[in-house]
Amino acid sequence: MTLPPDWTSLKRLTGRALLLFLATVVVAAWPTRADDAAPAQDTPWRSLFDGKSLQNWAATDFGGQGAVLVENGLLVLEPGQPLTGVTWKGGELPKVNYELRLEAQKIEGGDFFLALTFPYKDSFCSLVLGGWGGGVTGLSSINGFDASENETTDYHNFEPGRWYKVRVKTTDQAIECWLDDERIIHVETAGKRFSLRIEVDQNRPLGLATFLTKAAYRKIELRELPRP
Repeated sequence: MTLPPDWTSLKRLTGRALLLFLATVVVAAWPTRADDAAPAQDTPWRSLFDGKSLQNWAATDFGGQGAVLVENGLLVLEPGQPLTGVTWKGGELPKVNYELRLEAQKIEGGDFFLALTFPYKDSFCSLVLGGWGGGVTGLSSINGFDASENETTDYHNFEPGRWYKVRVKTTDQAIECWLDDERIIHVETAGKRFSLRIEVDQNRPLGLATFLTKAAYRKIELRELPRP
């Protein structure tokens, strides 16, 4: 802390100089509060797919599923009758206050190329991209209503062969989802019930699935977020 000069010196400070001196003294003496500290840093992203194998994943036994392949660094799901998927087998995952991200591509087909099932608190939920004929996006399910009929329902034109960046963020208060750099979902979770459609129940706790569609994925990553 800067010590004040004697009164003789202080009298020589006038105008802006005096104001600057007083501001310096006040700032130096102001106590530091705990909530003024720098926020905790996010943990690093953790890769969930090594690009070489199905380590920590297993093909989901939906019945009628297509092949699950690892080719050229990509996780590829061949079309199923109707579903193909993979389910995480790599150990415990956070249930809230985390982010998931990946890149997804629809190769061919006319329905969803990504149903990303993820945990939320004591339940689970799926982000659907390209469902119900190829354009519907949304969360399944909220209060029993699926991605085609709840407050998150939207429509996008998904181009075959194009990579889309997908990110899901969960906190105690909300679920948010991004497609490329656009936030397409923000839903406050208080008082709402989240659940899965029975068709993808086997994708718990974390899974990827397609419907009559071939798709590829890469850069599947997760990181935990500091609690507020």
